[in-house]
Amino acid sequence: MNNLSNRAPEFFGSEGEGGNFLWQYVQSLHPETIAQLSKPDPAVIQVMERNLIGMLGALPHEHFNVTVTTNRENLSRLLVSAMMNGYFLRNAQQRMEFEKSLHEVAQVHDN
Repeated sequence: MNNLSNRAPEFFGSEGEGGNFLWQYVQSLHPETIAQLSKPDPAVIQVMERNLIGMLGALPHEHFNVTVTTNRENLSRLLVSAMMNGYFLRNAQQRMEFEKSLHEVAQVHDN
């Protein structure tokens, strides 16, 4: 995340009002940084699609005319599940990128 706000260091040095440090941190970010963090990643989307296909079934559309019916409560649970999976996968991806960056920095430092 190369576009961290220049106001972020001020955030980390302050006590913060209201006790919601995460919200205060997000508010301190530049709009470009928020846009970058909000951008869907193709790898995450692909894993989410596989997960949803696994939940709904994977009959090939060229041979079957599949209609899924449900009620409002079950649909809302499906959407919440998909959203939570998306957040989890995005966090896992960011952690992987962070660990990769740390590993690269360690290698440069060792040389």
